Amino acid sequence: MKTILNIIWLVLAGFWMAIGYAAAGVLCFILIITIPFGIASFRMANYALWPFGRTVERKPTAGTASLLGNIIWLLVAGIWLAIGHITTGLALCATIIGIPLGIASFKMVPLSLMPLGAEIVPTGSNREVIVRT
Repeated sequence: MKTILNIIWLVLAGFWMAIGYAAAGVLCFILIITIPFGIASFRMANYALWPFGRTVERKPTAGTASLLGNIIWLLVAGIWLAIGHITTGLALCATIIGIPLGIASFKMVPLSLMPLGAEIVPTGSNREVIVRT
């Protein structure tokens, strides 16, 4: 079922959202100082192409640098990408078949706003999160 949803997603929304993330990534690489944002943008473009079967986990070790980076990202590109996900989600939810795809688009909004300090992992992976006290 995940494969079928991913193929439908790729045709209806994933390709275009991935182009948006890739464009933001290229712009970040051109500006050189924003290369870490470009890396995160390309990682999100990959996720936007094939989202079903993967999920986003926040890294507990993300610190102040990732918070400051997320604020800069939010102002430069995050708002526009989030608007793209919301618009796509609303359009997909207009049909009954598109509702699961629209929900997936809405779930990507927080990642598009704050990508630093997040990791994309396969759904159901038995990863251990080590918390140091």
